[in-house]
Amino acid sequence: MSTAIHPTAIVDPAATLGHGVTVGAYTIIGPHVVIGDNSRIGPHVVIEGRTTLGEHCEVFQFASVGSNPQDLKYHGEPSTLVIGARTKIREFVTLQPGTEHGNMTTTIGENNLFMANSHVGHDCVVGNNNVFANSVALAGHVTIGNHVILGGLVGVHQFVRVGDYAMLGGGSMAGQDIPPFSIGQGDRCVLRGVNIIGLKRAGFTDVQVREIRRVYRSLFLTLGKMTDKIAQISPELADQSHIKAMLDFAATSQRGVASPGRNLGEL
Repeated sequence: MSTAIHPTAIVDPAATLGHGVTVGAYTIIGPHVVIGDNSRIGPHVVIEGRTTLGEHCEVFQFASVGSNPQDLKYHGEPSTLVIGARTKIREFVTLQPGTEHGNMTTTIGENNLFMANSHVGHDCVVGNNNVFANSVALAGHVTIGNHVILGGLVGVHQFVRVGDYAMLGGGSMAGQDIPPFSIGQGDRCVLRGVNIIGLKRAGFTDVQVREIRRVYRSLFLTLGKMTDKIAQISPELADQSHIKAMLDFAATSQRGVASPGRNLGEL
């Protein structure tokens, strides 16, 4: 299938469009944009800046991809936005590039779904296979892992990290790090336990889930210095990849890990 561009679209001659790309009516694509094979760009879309989309991406009407960062310190530096393959970008989504105060790039992995009105700010790093429900907003320098679900209207503070397989309930405001495999909820967001259903759906075994729950309790529900609690995890557990992910995450937190909620009955 050859590239198909609607006659009302404005595509800069310097833009790079892969094989089989379709561009809808009244869409604008800038000179430094690269779009991968078989991607579909809907009507009334703006893609600008130094933006790269992988293959088989879909961008729906009224999305704004690659516009200048909403950062008063940004002064036109040639920063980038990189979006992985098979990512779906729904209506009114805004995705913005990096700044010189970060890594000069915003990076989004593969197989992500950004529902309507969601926003990814400058210098963010988003992994693979994540779901951003309607009106999720990431501030600058946020890191999202893999297989994360962010409910509608979730807000994430600058520099916060959300670990793999975590889930944030709708309307949550995360001001501190959310560990892998956990559930966060509320304003300000607190930990509500292990994402057991999500882990089972993802193929984790019953033994692995029990190990995760055990380490979760040790790290996040007991008093003491985090370094001491990490040191108390047995080597047999600590060597396993899913447990190592939890330990590494806790050990490298800069903003601190979110506190546990008061209702601890289902941990």
